[in-house]
Amino acid sequence: MTGPPPLEVDALLDDPDCRVVVCCGSGGVGKTTTAAALGLRAAERGRRVVVLTIDPARRLAQSLGLRELNNQPRRVAGAGGSDTGGSDVGGSDVGGSDVGGELHAMMLDMQRTFDEMVRAHASPERADQIIANPFYQTISSSFSGTQEYMAMEKLGQLVAAAEWDLVVVDTPPSRSALDFLDAPQRLSSFLDGRMIRLLSAPARAGSRSMRRLVGAGFGIFSRAVSAILGAQLLADASAFVQAFDTMFGGFRERATATYELLRAPGTAFLVVAAPETDALREAAYFVDRLATERMPLAGLVLNRTHPVHAQLPAARAETAADRLESEASSPLAAAVLRLHADRVARADRERRLLGRFRKAHPTVPVVGLPTMARDVHDLPGLREIGDHLARSEPAL
Repeated sequence: MTGPPPLEVDALLDDPDCRVVVCCGSGGVGKTTTAAALGLRAAERGRRVVVLTIDPARRLAQSLGLRELNNQPRRVAGAGGSDTGGSDVGGSDVGGSDVGGELHAMMLDMQRTFDEMVRAHASPERADQIIANPFYQTISSSFSGTQEYMAMEKLGQLVAAAEWDLVVVDTPPSRSALDFLDAPQRLSSFLDGRMIRLLSAPARAGSRSMRRLVGAGFGIFSRAVSAILGAQLLADASAFVQAFDTMFGGFRERATATYELLRAPGTAFLVVAAPETDALREAAYFVDRLATERMPLAGLVLNRTHPVHAQLPAARAETAADRLESEASSPLAAAVLRLHADRVARADRERRLLGRFRKAHPTVPVVGLPTMARDVHDLPGLREIGDHLARSEPAL
């Protein structure tokens, strides 16, 4: 099947204008490992890289051989520079290079990022007042969309710091990654919502007559909402909104700036999928959404494929296995032939699924990543994945 040229991974990672790579895809397709492998390869080709994971499952630390990650970038010893030691690195011998790159990794801490943002944009007294508010403590840890907005905030901070040549973002599973794109718009809708305006109205009222007018309206509103939410929750929410009011504009501005960063030429989205119906359906959905938002798609990484390495049709392999078993002459050879026949059948199925994707998205570059013989949880394994990706191997 003809199609677009394969994805040139090294050209992408080496491009000095490429500052952000966003890896997205459904759960369980190897997205986190792919992000770690890309970050490691870029570091060992001379770039100063930080990998940011938004996925709370902590797989990134395991993939890099680290005990833990937190909200601050942490250097991965043995990756990218001449330093090959360090107690943080697991696995067997880890090589290094002398090209001057570095690899750092971090995991988003939603509440800590929110706290840091408040302290950076409010006076110490106002920041303490906001952070101590029970309503703030609720939304900073569990409000819908807060994780995605804080991810946008952290990404914006990393890029603005100009400390990194490349930021690799490992997003949550696909639909949550769409929430990552939607966070700025949802936040603006929330901040412009009628309830927020009412909660902040007493603080915005200027003259005495205006305060009386607003106070009367707010009294009606508060009595109605108190009956539903409870007076204390309403009081906490009102106090939070009034204390936070001066920061709303800054929220919008930073969210909009990061959203535009994601649409800029220096950003590349990589959709990671497995050769399975649901995973490729999610990948197609995300590719369509990126096109709608005019966001730069670099290509599709088709992970855990099963390419066939021997040109022996499945039917002939099955026939030969039947003959050997009937003769009872070579049971091991018969078993190998049946394994080959199963792999051919699986590869054919994966090829059909990829064909459907390519028919709907004929211009999307695709690179294949075959199933690894072992689980990847150390730097040598990540290097092997990076080598496969860099070969621009056909998907199937």
